[in-house]
Amino acid sequence: MHRKRILGIAVAISLLVAAYVLFVYLRKGEAPAATPRAAAVVEVTRDTLASSLTVAGQFQPYQQVDLHAKVSGYIRWIKVDIGDLVRKGEVLAALEVPELQDQLQGAQADVRHTQSEITRAQSEVVSAQSTYSALHAEYTRLAEASKERPGLIAEQELDDARAKDQQAAAQIGVAKAALDAMQQQLDVSNATSHRYQTLTNYEQIVAPFTGVVTMRYADTGSLIQAGQDSNTQTLPVVQVAQSDLLRLRMPVPESDVPYIQTNGEVLIKVNATGRTFTGKIVRFSRALDTATRTMLTEVDVPNPDLTLSPGMYAETTIQLQHKDDALVLPAQAVVQNGDQAYVLVVNTTNHIEKRNVTLGIQTADRVEITDGLRAGEKVVASGQTDYQPGDVVTPHAAFIPTEAQEVGN
Repeated sequence: MHRKRILGIAVAISLLVAAYVLFVYLRKGEAPAATPRAAAVVEVTRDTLASSLTVAGQFQPYQQVDLHAKVSGYIRWIKVDIGDLVRKGEVLAALEVPELQDQLQGAQADVRHTQSEITRAQSEVVSAQSTYSALHAEYTRLAEASKERPGLIAEQELDDARAKDQQAAAQIGVAKAALDAMQQQLDVSNATSHRYQTLTNYEQIVAPFTGVVTMRYADTGSLIQAGQDSNTQTLPVVQVAQSDLLRLRMPVPESDVPYIQTNGEVLIKVNATGRTFTGKIVRFSRALDTATRTMLTEVDVPNPDLTLSPGMYAETTIQLQHKDDALVLPAQAVVQNGDQAYVLVVNTTNHIEKRNVTLGIQTADRVEITDGLRAGEKVVASGQTDYQPGDVVTPHAAFIPTEAQEVGN
């Protein structure tokens, strides 16, 4: 009973003390101060920042053509097959076109005939000139004699001599015109003969460049139609690809197209061979594919040992933007709401300030601040929705894992 009374007195004293303390604070117009919440912060720093794009690329031959026959005929022989290396100018196959040889011989015979006709026409010109010289001399003598002794030469005789002189002069013109026509006919005959000679050269299928035979469509004895019209679905003989130099083609999304430029650096990783190397952007289409909203971009890749094969895929990383001495923050420290972005700054009195910022280069884990912050300021690193402008916080350094640590985890 005595212990219960002592315990009651102690409780009553504690309540009185608490009431007194509360009374004192209330009299001063103040409430008991709450402990400030902790806030993980990061410091705005200056660093080099670069953005990149990683896309899958595919190797294509630098050149690839289907070799068609210019004339119709049968395959007499073909000496190459898929995978064979060929040199520029090398004969890969030959056609047999007997009627073409007949046409060539006929054209050559026509040339010889026309040359003979030219020789005959030249003789006629000489003959006409000789006849004219004799008749003209005769007329000249008669005319002079009639002039010296009028009446000595009958007018009829003089008129006949004049007519023969003029006719002989006209005959020279006719002979020269015939010779000129024969010479023009020789040009036509030579052109026809040259055409058939050119067509006979097309009996051979020749490699247009050094490369690899990637497809063989015909065998010995196959009938090949002339591939003179691109709209005609004719059978090619072989397909040749230039593989010692490859095109690495990459689709660049529309949003990254403004940053693509010639000589831009590209990191290339070929999983099939385990090779990793760098290249330079050589060309891009400057137009978007309306179906995929991407732009075709190419890197030329030397392949002298043919270790890379057309059709292989590569993981490519294209450097888009690069800037030294940029104001940088971790991406998680920036809150983006549509086109607007803001951060929560912890000022020198540890109060929260909401600050709108303008962003520049953005990578997977960091962003550039082009306006709104200064180097050295502290920004809430995460959980921004837990804080309101004006809140008092106790800042401590946030742990931001590096890219290497993230990959290791």
